[in-house]
Amino acid sequence: MFKKLSNIGDCGIVCDFGDEVNQKINSNVIKLFHHVRKQVLKENLKGILNYTPSYNKLIINFDLQKINSSTIIEFLESVDFSQLSFSQNKKEWEIPICYDFAMDLKNISKTLKIDENEIINIHLKTIFFIYMVGFIPGHPFMGDLDSKLFLNRLKTPRVKIPAGSIGIVEKFCNIYPYESPGGWHIIGRTPTKLFNTKDNSNPCLLSPGDIVKFKSISKKEFENLNNE
Repeated sequence: MFKKLSNIGDCGIVCDFGDEVNQKINSNVIKLFHHVRKQVLKENLKGILNYTPSYNKLIINFDLQKINSSTIIEFLESVDFSQLSFSQNKKEWEIPICYDFAMDLKNISKTLKIDENEIINIHLKTIFFIYMVGFIPGHPFMGDLDSKLFLNRLKTPRVKIPAGSIGIVEKFCNIYPYESPGGWHIIGRTPTKLFNTKDNSNPCLLSPGDIVKFKSISKKEFENLNNE
């Protein structure tokens, strides 16, 4: 199942599932992520500090005074992926999007030679799979965007992208939880808050493996939801 298990310094291990980015590989990353978390919560795996999933890898950080890399690698090699559940951890979300806040829709239409309404329709019809959450807290990286809308990053990234902005690049779609720099093509904005600093147990709304579908709303609906 693993392409490679290797150390990062004294206190980290990379579980490498390969170089491809697809749902099959990412599902195994997420399965392992939930399995490790469950074992840590049950105290069957002590000394684990953090476990971070990406598109095709899981990084495990640990306290060298409580556990060593060979013990963790032995645990990882014993994992039977056929016995790990994926669907029970998955949630489906419908997230509102207001395309009136698009910063790049006209340029996307011009570059791809596709009508703006058709771009919106393609985006709304897409069922997105969350590969990972990162970069900034609560920030989801979602695929798989219709190939008709594939674009490279902006040549010059913006210094400020408003919170809630929804962008596309290559096969991916993302949502900016906070105002931040970014080089993605912005096609709309959502009033949905993705990260709750008051919820210490589960601050992220979205998780790897979740499914997202967007629902178009008006600017007035956006403002009403944003003020709630």
